[in-house]
Amino acid sequence: MSTSPDPDVLYPDVAACGSLATALRAETEGCLGSVPVTSPDSAPLLHAAVESTVPYREPLQISAWLHERRWSIRGEEPFQRMALIDGRTDDLAEVARAARAWYDGASLDDIRRAAPFVHLTGRFEVSDGDPARLTESEWQSMRKEAGRELEYAWQGTYQTMIEAAHTEPALRALYPFTSHWVLRFSTATRPRLAVVGPCLTANSDNTYGVGRGIIGQDLGRFATVHEAVALAVRQLPSGLGPVVFGG
Repeated sequence: MSTSPDPDVLYPDVAACGSLATALRAETEGCLGSVPVTSPDSAPLLHAAVESTVPYREPLQISAWLHERRWSIRGEEPFQRMALIDGRTDDLAEVARAARAWYDGASLDDIRRAAPFVHLTGRFEVSDGDPARLTESEWQSMRKEAGRELEYAWQGTYQTMIEAAHTEPALRALYPFTSHWVLRFSTATRPRLAVVGPCLTANSDNTYGVGRGIIGQDLGRFATVHEAVALAVRQLPSGLGPVVFGG
């Protein structure tokens, strides 16, 4: 059975500093300066967190990989704890630059310009936690991720389904989420979803399914996405109000 190398072996420079937080401070000529950077006592070589000066950002989480020398970052919004940015790199100086920009409250685009390894999830920042804006942000993220480089040929069908659902006002007004590549809807944001209506599925044979269950297509299977979306809309309960915060 293979085991992970000791962190002292993968990260001797970090070990020499005593913690990932201290090692980050030593990067890029001290660009983090007096920025609050902490590492947990339980795994100081593997984890660090960097606060932000804006209240609608959680501390940036920085983690070292166990099997090879690399770091991952994740920056979340506070209302749903969904990622605004993430990324991975083997350059600790890049991590420090991203951390500084996150702390300073730089725009998400500017964080990526400061550290090109940063991946923008497509979500935008909602300073007041407004459910309608969180819903819009989630749709934007879903559309961006669906349009990324596709690993499987059928994912083009999936992207078409996401775009068609977003075009329909009745579905666009609901909070979207996916499970096993199935598109579902909620009348509340995360963290406590309130599932409503049917689900939509993009199939490998370029057809589209509508069903009541997560893996079912019992309501119909269609050759075009427009037929599937139209049925999904008809299956929505009447009298749905605006999306609420699922806290």
